[in-house]
Amino acid sequence: MTADRVVIEADGGSRGNPGPAGYGAVVFDASTGAVLAERSEFVGIETNNVAEYRGLIAGLAAARDLRAHEVAVRMDSKLVVEQMSGRWQVKHPSMVPLAREARELARSFERITYEWIPREKNKHADRLANEAMDRGTGKPARRIADTPEPPAWTASSGPPTRLILVRHGATAHSAEMRFSGRNDLALDEVGERQAAALGARSFADVAGIVSSPLRRARQTADVIATALGRPVVENEDLTEVDFGRWEGLTFADARAAYPRELDDWSASPDVAPPDGESFTALSRRVRRGRDAVIAGFAGRTVVVVTHVAPIKTLIRTALDAPPSAMFRLYLDTASVSIVDYGADGSSSVRLFNDTSHLLQR
Repeated sequence: MTADRVVIEADGGSRGNPGPAGYGAVVFDASTGAVLAERSEFVGIETNNVAEYRGLIAGLAAARDLRAHEVAVRMDSKLVVEQMSGRWQVKHPSMVPLAREARELARSFERITYEWIPREKNKHADRLANEAMDRGTGKPARRIADTPEPPAWTASSGPPTRLILVRHGATAHSAEMRFSGRNDLALDEVGERQAAALGARSFADVAGIVSSPLRRARQTADVIATALGRPVVENEDLTEVDFGRWEGLTFADARAAYPRELDDWSASPDVAPPDGESFTALSRRVRRGRDAVIAGFAGRTVVVVTHVAPIKTLIRTALDAPPSAMFRLYLDTASVSIVDYGADGSSSVRLFNDTSHLLQR
């Protein structure tokens, strides 16, 4: 993966200053807001400033690996921003080699800028830094699936960001109710008709279309995009959950072959299907994908074409419902749901599982 223009948000922290320290860095595509890379690490006993520099270095290295040409660095560390901008001198012995390493990495880019931002606008990197400190000190990580967190996106004040969540049209697995995860099945004849109905549906004031890269979602998104005259941006964080060895099985098949594993999976969001992905892991990446969409389309309306589990996850977390709600939500193929996200991180479910457009054809 490569990107021409990126935004780096980085942070570091120390519980004690000096104390157990860690950093976090995230790289966004400057055009779409999509998350391109995340880095975090526990760095031992250090000061806040050292951890912040380590976060910057990790972000710059990730941007270099993405072969970026233009970089905008955003941090809530006034010290690091001013020193890297050349307005303040680097005097502390522990930071001199770190600043030198950061400047060497900065030479990899055609253009680089540094901007100070308030802490509340640097929550994604701050979360990664705290997770690194938790890992390093043996503190149990919070369970993403059932613990709400402050939003990590940056949104302007004013109108909410509206996500029109569209489940893709039907495939060969849909009618047979088979586990359908990371396969790349195309839409079947029913799914193609459903996608056409979605294309004919009136979506007002849509600023963009984001899609899972899996074929069934992308086919559906392309029909909507043609109708709206908008391009499609793919986001890998919005792919379906990975069902591992259950892929293509019916529930009865999975019950017969994996009875204990199915019971454990049904009882806990932390349990994954054999060789698959847990709902806890799904929630983490879907939230990351959601944050990228909101960052890229703040205050506007965007159509998001994805799958059953990601949409259920977005609805569940918007309602602050427990993980068990995933099994109590039914979602039709080619259905439409809507969630509004306020600049303050609030969420409001406006519509769920609407298929009225299918009845009109």
